[in-house]
Amino acid sequence: MAEAYYNVGKIVNTHGIRGEVKVLSMTDFPEQRFAPKSRLSVVQKGQRQTLTVSSYRHQKTFELMTFKEIPTLTEAETIKGLTLQVAAADQQPLAPGEGYYYHDIIGLTVINQATQQSLGTVKEILSPGANDVWVVQRPQQKDWLLPYIPSVVLQVDLDAQQVIIDLPEGLIDDED
Repeated sequence: MAEAYYNVGKIVNTHGIRGEVKVLSMTDFPEQRFAPKSRLSVVQKGQRQTLTVSSYRHQKTFELMTFKEIPTLTEAETIKGLTLQVAAADQQPLAPGEGYYYHDIIGLTVINQATQQSLGTVKEILSPGANDVWVVQRPQQKDWLLPYIPSVVLQVDLDAQQVIIDLPEGLIDDED
């Protein structure tokens, strides 16, 4: 069986002249995931290349990093637009109460606590600012956005593959 990989960032541009790249993070734990000596990979033309983080810093809405294997701007240009991934084997397990990895949440069924009705499936996680927002896909209806805040998301049950929520009035807007 092939090893599983999880997306953790997208290389959106180069930065400066020393091979640094600008990354749009797709992980809840950028400080851990992008720490120096971390191993990430990219797939280019069907070939997986392992990269070792040399330096990492946060700037505004992006992560800036360099890789041991990509020392120059010219080489950094070749990986622009690629997705950074982490091997499942390189992922550290989270302690209870530490949170969840995005890939743990995506695919969970969202259940309304009051009605016990399924409201859809989490298909994507956005990180626009103060809290994450989960994109919930519903059959034959438009997607809706679920804020990941304690007053709304009451329980995440990975074993049952579901999320129990307290659905505030007006959160789902089915009006066009």
